[in-house]
Amino acid sequence: MGITIVLGSQWGDEGKGKITDMLSQEATLCARAAGGHNAGHTIVHGNKTYDFHILPSGLVSPNCVNLIGAGTVVHVPSFFKELASLEDKGLEGAAKRVFISDRAHVCLNLHSVVDGLEEARLGGRKVGTTGKGIGPCYSDKAARRGIRVGEILDEAVFERKLRNLDAGYRARFGDLEYNVEDELAMFKDFRARLTPHIVDQLAFLQEYKDSPNTLVEGANALMLDLDHGTYPFVTSSSTGLGGAVQALSLNPTSISSIIGVVKAYTTRVGSGPFPSEQLNADGEKLQSVGREFGVTTGRKRRCGWFDLVLCRYSQAINHYTALNLTKLDVLDDFDEIKVGVAYILPDGTRTTNTIPADADVLDKVEVEYVTLPGWKCNTMGVKRYEELPEKAREYIAFIEKGLGGVPVKWIGTGPARDDMIARST
Repeated sequence: MGITIVLGSQWGDEGKGKITDMLSQEATLCARAAGGHNAGHTIVHGNKTYDFHILPSGLVSPNCVNLIGAGTVVHVPSFFKELASLEDKGLEGAAKRVFISDRAHVCLNLHSVVDGLEEARLGGRKVGTTGKGIGPCYSDKAARRGIRVGEILDEAVFERKLRNLDAGYRARFGDLEYNVEDELAMFKDFRARLTPHIVDQLAFLQEYKDSPNTLVEGANALMLDLDHGTYPFVTSSSTGLGGAVQALSLNPTSISSIIGVVKAYTTRVGSGPFPSEQLNADGEKLQSVGREFGVTTGRKRRCGWFDLVLCRYSQAINHYTALNLTKLDVLDDFDEIKVGVAYILPDGTRTTNTIPADADVLDKVEVEYVTLPGWKCNTMGVKRYEELPEKAREYIAFIEKGLGGVPVKWIGTGPARDDMIARST
């Protein structure tokens, strides 16, 4: 089984959906490893735009089977709402091609309520979550009191565990704007509808062990990883290579490629350090031209220049074999383009390939930039690398060299599905 893993390499929102869509056309199986409906991937097909959250983007391919893996947290109402939306847009039969590991955890409406209360308690140190309940759900999982998807099918077990969670959170927060009876009633309907989708993940994957092409779709990104990201301003799952291997029981020797998706600049949603952020006209221009609003929340994204230090750190952890550079066309109208090449820490130390673990220290670093000339012409819709302006090719080569020669194999040049350069390099 040849396995291709697509991973976000910055703070998410890099545009992983398009490359996943492209690769899924040849895939037998597409799997999500971590995260929940806090993720957001947009895929444009002709005059139709599909927004994915908990569902794998491989559903767009009519011959691709899709799995929501054991490392995910699943908000069941969102699962069915998203499926209905996709089928309304013409993806007939999508429901027959998506399955959920019985070991994935259930993200409840209760978790969303708690998420808001926990953020409010943090005050000025808010993480900036999506408010979808992801953190509280993973907390319950780690504390061994969570509810697994497979347990939904046992009404008595599900009711006992949900009532215990409700009682525990009320003991902590007092009265909640939440009615446990409403959620129990909702799952009475979901129980029968979910049954065809729930699978024993290991047995399911064994059916595809001889598949020539399995695709793993990462959610969020390395800098939001619970272990390696800008903690505590991170998500609550393992978003990197290790998380994918663990959640889907992958054989590491079967991994044929690890694709890191990087935006041609850098963005971040929510709170936390962002060394190359531009709180100026350049940042506003990147935000406006790039239409930088979150797919899941609609929040405006913070914008800054490409950060090689961050991406070298990401590369050292995820071991990318190739890169997909997205949204190159957003830089078309800049006279100059900066790239962060080093950090100067508060104590004067210069670093080029790692980041401090302390978020407060990272927030105080000074970025050393190299300034490159802009190309000042249109690249939107370009399909061949040779047709890019020379300065754009030099920018790409600078990034490749700065990341130790990892090839930029795919280059996004617009929002449409086929606005992509595929290089043979």
